[in-house]
Amino acid sequence: MQLTSYETASEMMQSLSAQIASELSAAIALRGRACLAVPGGSTPGPLFDLLSQAALDWANVSVMLTDERWVPTDSPRSNTGLIKNRLLVNSASAARYIALYAPGLDHVGGARALSQQVAPNLPIDVVVLGMGADMHTASLFPGAPELSLAQDARADAVMPMVPVGSDLEPRVTLSAQALETARHTHVLIIGEDKKTALAQAQRLSPIDAPIAQFLPNATVHWSPV
Repeated sequence: MQLTSYETASEMMQSLSAQIASELSAAIALRGRACLAVPGGSTPGPLFDLLSQAALDWANVSVMLTDERWVPTDSPRSNTGLIKNRLLVNSASAARYIALYAPGLDHVGGARALSQQVAPNLPIDVVVLGMGADMHTASLFPGAPELSLAQDARADAVMPMVPVGSDLEPRVTLSAQALETARHTHVLIIGEDKKTALAQAQRLSPIDAPIAQFLPNATVHWSPV
């Protein structure tokens, strides 16, 4: 694991957006296309704003979320709105978006159907992962009944997941196997609490700290604020 520290989140987002753009450009030059997987939530919004302006051949980039709540894509609970409003704009509006939602299906059947769409786009060229204070990443939650299946090497590309103790929506997530196809893995965290959780995760197994599975090959980007 490589840990890169920054003084501010703004500095971190500037550096990371340039690095991701470079990695995607290299993938396009080598194979004619690139695949980018990103998290939802509020933290990566500024990164998306910067990346959307990158001078890339976006028409040859496929973009997908690492995980998604099982709600319609026009729901305020869906991360699709974040992606469409902050990443797939400006230069990046030409990119192909793969939504992790299948109308008319539940999250279990939807995960099976979505796997057929996601699998042809693997391997991922660049994945950006977040990390919760509980050391989950994507929607790989410690203690979830589905976690061991989603971490199995034989898992489908997309797996169903229900966070433990949650009274909110079920989710779908890229499986650990799909996430590990990434040629470049970036973990994005802000705050001292997340740095403490990161140190703890390095001492635990992936079943207790799902982020731990991806740290050996990851660059972790951290800022205190």
